[in-house]
Amino acid sequence: MEFLSILWTLASYASIAILAAILGYDIYYDMKRTHIPPGIPRGKKLRLFNFILNMAFGVAVLLEKLGICHRYKIWRAIFKGIPPKKTSKLIIKDLTFDEVPVRVYWPTTTPVGNRRGLVYTHGGIGIIGTIEAYERLCRYIARRSDSVVVNVGFRLAPEHPYPVPVLDCCTATIHFLKHAEEYGVDPHRIAIGGDSSGGTFATAVCQHLVTRKDLPKLRAQILLYPFLQGVDFSLPSYQQNHSVPVLFQKRLLKHGSVYLTGTYLCTEDILKSAHVSEEMRAKYSEWISAKNIPEEFKARGYTPVGPAPFSKESYEKAKGIFEPMFSPLLAEDGVVHQLPETFILTCEYDVVRDDGLLYKKRLEDHGVPVTWCHVQDGFHGILCLIDYGPLEFPNTRSSMKRIVHFLKGL
Repeated sequence: MEFLSILWTLASYASIAILAAILGYDIYYDMKRTHIPPGIPRGKKLRLFNFILNMAFGVAVLLEKLGICHRYKIWRAIFKGIPPKKTSKLIIKDLTFDEVPVRVYWPTTTPVGNRRGLVYTHGGIGIIGTIEAYERLCRYIARRSDSVVVNVGFRLAPEHPYPVPVLDCCTATIHFLKHAEEYGVDPHRIAIGGDSSGGTFATAVCQHLVTRKDLPKLRAQILLYPFLQGVDFSLPSYQQNHSVPVLFQKRLLKHGSVYLTGTYLCTEDILKSAHVSEEMRAKYSEWISAKNIPEEFKARGYTPVGPAPFSKESYEKAKGIFEPMFSPLLAEDGVVHQLPETFILTCEYDVVRDDGLLYKKRLEDHGVPVTWCHVQDGFHGILCLIDYGPLEFPNTRSSMKRIVHFLKGL
């Protein structure tokens, strides 16, 4: 028994030493690679938030290596956040729309006729977001806009890589459009929206359904700092914000490759656009080019970078990138000009800022009405903190008010 006690003590000390090493490494790594621009208010809070996030990632990887639990299960549990209190202002039900789990939120205020509806596809690079993680955000929108909100619980990579998550979103949206009146919703007042990769899914679903004659047309799309293309990772926003938390450029590429293929790819060639052939580059240059970014967004620094030589191997590994369902900016003009009224939110200190700017231009060039909200002091992920009290940033609530105002106008 004494021997076992000694072993247990040694194991405890070893665990403490390992965790201390992880903590020390994360502090060093966080300070070394993270850049908090002076234009972001409460930068120290963002640095602390990013440090905690890195710690969670590091501990999850360690537990996976010890054979205790897969890292993604731990990340998903962490991202669920703190459950909100029960509310009398909403009726909330967990349902399935053609086998896709959803959570539906009905305001308890007396409706005047059928309400407007919103299908919400959450962020998380297609690997870590959950219904629970976006509970507060969906509740806020439902309450403040007096809309019925559908929070889609699509399947996640790496267990279910692209295109499964976006197809689940399509399935849930089609069901809602077909059965809207059963949920007290006007089928002609349904919008689709999402943030980050959820913005990608919302855009892809909107494009996918735009030619369907057997369904009511989506009334609008609400795209919140969306990722929209995997062709050029040297646009001004990528150069300026590559080390701004919480979405580092390399983090986006690393976890994006898991969403795309179900496994980690070497992303160095993709970062240099070696996966893009000369023919593809010529075709897409009209839509994806720093020339289409207003000069004011290059003021913080931009250097044109030539692509690396084409690598057929890199193309074969990542060729799904060129499908519009993955990179909606690559949709043909015939699809784009049919799209509905659009709300786009971009953040200045965000690697995917320019994706939103480029899509805004394409839509406007095709006569699609666009309401654009640019958060001058914003960074990627600001909306996820809504209704978290002191954890919110100054621009969190003001940005949400703009979204709600747009939705109420539909």
